[in-house]
Amino acid sequence: MLTSGTYDEHRYIANKEQPGEFKRHDYITGIHEVGSAVEDVEKDLIELIIEVNEYEGKNILKVAAYLHAKFEYIHPFADGNGRVGRTLTNYYLMIHDYPPLIVYDEDKILYYECLQQYDETEEINPLYNFFKYETEKTWEKTLLLASGIKQKRKGLSGHTTLR
Repeated sequence: MLTSGTYDEHRYIANKEQPGEFKRHDYITGIHEVGSAVEDVEKDLIELIIEVNEYEGKNILKVAAYLHAKFEYIHPFADGNGRVGRTLTNYYLMIHDYPPLIVYDEDKILYYECLQQYDETEEINPLYNFFKYETEKTWEKTLLLASGIKQKRKGLSGHTTLR
């Protein structure tokens, strides 16, 4: 459902991969070759799920950041990993009574840098701090909307690149 209308037909036809199935080929993501080998995807996901489910600490957001970074590192699908990973992260947050967050388009570069840093060093704090920031931003905007305050948006005339 998350990849409806966005899936790369080449992968479906040429590589015989489709949404909802684990990848059948290795893919390079980011600037480094990351991702579980095709034959390890299912095992690596099971290990991640067990590890996260066994966690009994208090910092749910940090665990969510770890879950997300590790899921993205495993890269289990041919396409749609980011979308599925962000949805999985929000599901984990909500079942632990924590509010969901939005990764805003204007913050995507920082988001990818945090994931890259995890890929390189396995350091989770940059993504954890990013998730804290996005949570605050998400709920600040939500509270403004709930109060009837709409944020000012640029109209067509506000875009100098269109002139």
